Amino acid sequence: MTKFTETELKLYVPDLTAVARRLDAVGAQMTAPRIHEVNLRYDDHSMALTASRQVLRLRQDTRTRLTFKDERGLPTQDSATSRYEAEVEISDFEAMQAILDKLGYHVFMMYEKYRTTYALDSAEVVLDEMPYGNFVEIEGDEDAIGRVLEDLQLQTAPRFSQGYISLFENVRRSLGLKFQDLTFRSFEGIEVPLSAFNPY
Repeated sequence: MTKFTETELKLYVPDLTAVARRLDAVGAQMTAPRIHEVNLRYDDHSMALTASRQVLRLRQDTRTRLTFKDERGLPTQDSATSRYEAEVEISDFEAMQAILDKLGYHVFMMYEKYRTTYALDSAEVVLDEMPYGNFVEIEGDEDAIGRVLEDLQLQTAPRFSQGYISLFENVRRSLGLKFQDLTFRSFEGIEVPLSAFNPY
């Protein structure tokens, strides 16, 4: 895995408690406890970044980070996805917002999640509680991802090569939802079936 390349596998796993127990059983190290994340997605007025499958994101949890991703990587046969990713830590969330605004970028959506992070066998494993369901992401080289899948007994869990925002668009289309932000408040009282994550 090169410095600016991210390779990850995303799995739909409703029962994250069982995954956490398995992580403890196989000796994984918790590197970051459960934390609430707020993410702002930026684009210009022509939505050129989104059209070219590029991501400009400002994230705030215990830190503030600005991330650029090029999501034009191709999924492997195991649905792991490799893409370009560069990220920097920012000292001032509001100042970075002002800079992006001056550069002609605007927030077109906000999304949130709760994330717990582990290290296992040279891979990073995150347990993500999204407003529309729970997921596990495994990031590392393909061999490490395969070993972690076996360790966590997740070989048969549904896999997705799409990012959370693309999955949100699938869910919005499938369920006829009109709201733009991926928040827990927006999804209160809404049951999201597994089939809603698929575009067709």
